[in-house]
Amino acid sequence: MPEDAGATAPERAAAPSAHLARDLTLYILLRFGLFLLIAAVLLLAGVPLLVALAVGLVVGLPVGLLSFRGLNARVTAGLAERNHHRASERARLRAQLRGERVADVPATGKDVPGE
Repeated sequence: MPEDAGATAPERAAAPSAHLARDLTLYILLRFGLFLLIAAVLLLAGVPLLVALAVGLVVGLPVGLLSFRGLNARVTAGLAERNHHRASERARLRAQLRGERVADVPATGKDVPGE
């Protein structure tokens, strides 16, 4: 039995946001930690502070993208899902403002400008 079988619709809609927040926080902390690790290793090797920070930033970006690829994919998917949900909700609200019945409007978010 799925863990959210008894959950209401708003609770199920909030679940991806909770995972997104957790994944995004973890991803940011891991990337920042990698940057600090690289800079600390360079500082221990006798490299000046500003140079170590600059190299840590430049090297940490691609290494973090490669090292945390799975987490990056989860964060990207979560952001895309949230964006789709917001676009659908925006389309529904615009239809209500135009006086259309909400049941007649497809929840695709395709009538949102810029998409």
